[in-house]
Amino acid sequence: MSLQAKNRRSFLIQSASMVAAASAVGTGLVACGGSDATPAQFDYGVASGDPLATSVILWTHARIPNSNADVVLTWQVSKTTSFDSIVASGSVTSTAAKDFTNKVDATGLTAGNVYYYRFLDTTNTSSPVGTTRTLPASSVASVKFAVFSCALYAEGYFNAYDAAAKSGAQYAIHLGDYIYEYGAGATEFGNSSTPAGRTPVPATDIVSLADYRARYAQYRSDPNLQAAHAAMPWITVWDDHEFANNAWMDGAENHNSTTQGSWAARKAVAAQAYHEWLPIRTPDVSNLLKIYRRFDFGNIFTLHMLDTRIEGRTQQYDSYGDADGGLTRYATALKSGTDASHPMMSTTQQNWLTSGTAASTATWQILGNQDIMSRFWFPANILQDSATVLADPSNATNMAKVQADITAYLIAKATLAANGSGALTATQTALLDTTTNPLLPYNLDSWDGYPTQREAILQTIKTQGKKLLTLSGDSHNAWFAKVTTLAGEQVGYEFAGTSVSSPGFESVGLGALASSLDGTAVATGNANGSGLGLVNDLGYADTTRRGYLLMTATNSDVKGEYVYVSTVKSQTYVASVGKTVTVMAAGGVTYA
Repeated sequence: MSLQAKNRRSFLIQSASMVAAASAVGTGLVACGGSDATPAQFDYGVASGDPLATSVILWTHARIPNSNADVVLTWQVSKTTSFDSIVASGSVTSTAAKDFTNKVDATGLTAGNVYYYRFLDTTNTSSPVGTTRTLPASSVASVKFAVFSCALYAEGYFNAYDAAAKSGAQYAIHLGDYIYEYGAGATEFGNSSTPAGRTPVPATDIVSLADYRARYAQYRSDPNLQAAHAAMPWITVWDDHEFANNAWMDGAENHNSTTQGSWAARKAVAAQAYHEWLPIRTPDVSNLLKIYRRFDFGNIFTLHMLDTRIEGRTQQYDSYGDADGGLTRYATALKSGTDASHPMMSTTQQNWLTSGTAASTATWQILGNQDIMSRFWFPANILQDSATVLADPSNATNMAKVQADITAYLIAKATLAANGSGALTATQTALLDTTTNPLLPYNLDSWDGYPTQREAILQTIKTQGKKLLTLSGDSHNAWFAKVTTLAGEQVGYEFAGTSVSSPGFESVGLGALASSLDGTAVATGNANGSGLGLVNDLGYADTTRRGYLLMTATNSDVKGEYVYVSTVKSQTYVASVGKTVTVMAAGGVTYA
């Protein structure tokens, strides 16, 4: 289906109108200040997040222009947009110490209810009105939620957020890269074709607390992001770019201690700004680096939000500058067993996860997970060809070789499936022989680079007999795949959404790979899920478009709609569903 985008500001304009009407009839809501008082400005809208059955976090930013004075606010939660049925209220003071951001935990609410909320200063000036809801009761029939990742401000407009705000989604999940740390330099990632007004602020890579705060402020000034936050409660985790590219516990690819100072200090201020600007219920106020947490959506699913980036990740195999991209390190560690001491999360978090899946009585166990969890293993010859293309995307000879080798491999694989090994030529047999042309992971920053811990988690969940789904981001492309053990046993499925705006494979000349990756190029009727692609477990791929996932979960199935926007370079766009994938609780998958 296609949805013509409406005016992205309409929600905020309507909210402001409701506020004006409510103020006209409800002048007794708060004590009014003196006639010479200067009203606060709510420049970054409102947001809600981390809903529970009886509470939800409310957020806003309030500041008097050109002043660092405190701003006393009253917050209200109502069953109606006219605020004639207030069910919770309180006060909070907006201060410079927290960059004038404010978070309150609105408690005493009822499960599965929709609420409206706002903040007012002492002059009766109001924030926009936001819509939120609590987690559903156990008897809920269905849950609809949007899934986002990877929003690069400089790359283009956040049309995906606008589309999601109008989609009817009840909740939003953001899997990380909510901001990017890069500056405005021409060679910085995403700055090759920046639309007007999207230049990063500050102009340098962000390192200090003031830098991170300024970058969040720039992102939160975006009207589409404001509308999406105001439309529904969000559940968020960070990935690497909220800190620096390809981060791990003790460093990052895009951190230079000589010029940028201590990594520990940068990590601390990045986490502080995240907690200030996001509507997250901080699990441990004494440790801002701990954000993994859990949400029960009735009896349909338990959502386990993971931190696979900062909390316990060791250095990636491919971050040492090896000529082979770390593959020798990877293979040696896996063969010798030393990979067991190379985790992506701490043992504490791993035990928290598996004990949580064991205790949950919900139909589905869903992991909110930053990085791709399924096995993306490519034939070695294709991986080598692709590396050559990545080094020089404009070289037509390199691209032609990749295409020829892909075609040969897919034909060999399809021939084997249709007619057996006896129909293969000697060349085809060699191509499919994993002793001479092994299958290798292409991204050692993903779970493929931490295979032993992934295996332990999957084996535990398999033993528990749970129905596992993973939601993943980070890759800037859209995928649906089986989640399998190292021996190929299926444990679950993965819905991996494309990016909000960050460029994908198409930006390095590999955008045409999708049908080869998922096998639709050679499958009968171009069917998804044939297993005939370059990646055995991959059922669907899109490597050119931006957008988000729209998920609908019931006890009988979980449906994922891959929603794409026609452009991120213009504010005029069309949203459309490119593929719908449904996983049945009784077994099986459909593609439409």
